Amino acid sequence: MNAVVRDDFLPHRMAVSDLDEVVAIEAAAYDFPWTRGNFIDSLAAGYLARVLRGPSGELIAYFVAMKGVDEMHLLNVTVARAEQSKGFGRCMLDELVALSRAEHAERVWLEVRESNGRARALYLRYGFEHIGVRKGYYPALHSKREDANVMSLPLGGRDAVD
Repeated sequence: MNAVVRDDFLPHRMAVSDLDEVVAIEAAAYDFPWTRGNFIDSLAAGYLARVLRGPSGELIAYFVAMKGVDEMHLLNVTVARAEQSKGFGRCMLDELVALSRAEHAERVWLEVRESNGRARALYLRYGFEHIGVRKGYYPALHSKREDANVMSLPLGGRDAVD
């Protein structure tokens, strides 16, 4: 099921005042979540960071991305569990792509856990290409490591697909 993302669902620049809610969503979503310090460091470094709030002000989703010379690296994108599968992940990717193009990035890169099939499917539908694998990139339960799929989206004027 995909929701129609309306004009009252517009991403805004992430601020320190958003971090209590961001960290709560992060902790609920992942076994190995980013810490508040990770988000503070990202904001202090000037990374692109956006939050998406609903019409009642509830935090729905967020992302953090790092600008490179001619590329953007998506470091974290998360949709609150109760809001998943409603089109908000795509909304955040749309915002990331628009900002990346404004920054003259030629490509967006990301890593995604091998076990995160829903996210990988979203990225593939969006137009990302599977580029390779980073062995043992992510921490996993029981002191193990999990591979990351490396994915890339060329921006050069082409639009993402549904």
